[in-house]
Amino acid sequence: MTQNVLVIAELAQGAFRKVTFEALSAGQKLAAALGGDVWAAVLGSGVEGAAAQLAQYGAAKILVADDAALTDFVTEAYTNAVAGIIDQAKPAVVLLGATTQGKDLAARLSARLNTALATDCVALKVEGGQVTATRPMYGGKILADVTLTGAPVIVSIRPNTQPVTPAAGAGTVEKAAAAIGQVATKVVAKNFESGKKDLTEADIIVTGGRGMGGADFCTVENLAQTLGGAVGASRSAVDEGWRPASDQVGQTGKTVSPNLYIACGVSGAIQHLAGMSSSKVIVAINKDPEAPIMTKADYAIVGDLFEVLPVLNEEIKKIKG
Repeated sequence: MTQNVLVIAELAQGAFRKVTFEALSAGQKLAAALGGDVWAAVLGSGVEGAAAQLAQYGAAKILVADDAALTDFVTEAYTNAVAGIIDQAKPAVVLLGATTQGKDLAARLSARLNTALATDCVALKVEGGQVTATRPMYGGKILADVTLTGAPVIVSIRPNTQPVTPAAGAGTVEKAAAAIGQVATKVVAKNFESGKKDLTEADIIVTGGRGMGGADFCTVENLAQTLGGAVGASRSAVDEGWRPASDQVGQTGKTVSPNLYIACGVSGAIQHLAGMSSSKVIVAINKDPEAPIMTKADYAIVGDLFEVLPVLNEEIKKIKG
């Protein structure tokens, strides 16, 4: 094994997801501590042209598996291909984003390679030549430091928890000898919501809960638009049919780590807090001063959200000019 760090890049509709750049930036620090380099692996069809972009974030070498069978993410195909790339690169650490795709792939790789895995990590460091990962446990109630042994170790990083640090890398592009093998499953349809921000990578999220009282999320949507953010929803709002499941924030929805999280009419059930507790700044707007979300908020506003949000929206517009 080398002392290199291999980042498995993730593409969404032809563009690299932000978490890929976060993983490369985190990989730079790990590689420096281990005495190795940061490499990247790009999988897909017709992706060789895009691969060179990763050199801007420190990738010394970029291994490209370009095959029609990798056009869509299919767990079997990607597991086979990435396992082959790992065998070729022999890294000490493999980094992925803790996205839906990344979590699926990381678990399969860990089982396939019989190696240590830490998921949804918010911090990484090297101690005594071994990687120590910090990850939330028990629904976000604690942060645990987990030391990984063996080689390679696999780590998935929670989006929006690592600073993106551009750094020029050699960026040598090489074709990866990755055997895809027999794949029994295939993608039969894809549906994209055009123009909608991905909650897991949004810097600002405005979430509506049961306190919205119905499917009219206009006040929440207006504030999110003014701030350039995304709209989220609590489980109760989704269960009521007010918002689609793709908007759900929480343990049974999406785990988010924005710079600013505004919870409107959200009580703060433990399942919801587990999905947004790592937000940098939390603002809660609720008529109930005793709501659990108020104890987790950096700024708490006691009041009717339908009175508070329009005023807040107008004041932000004034500040933005």
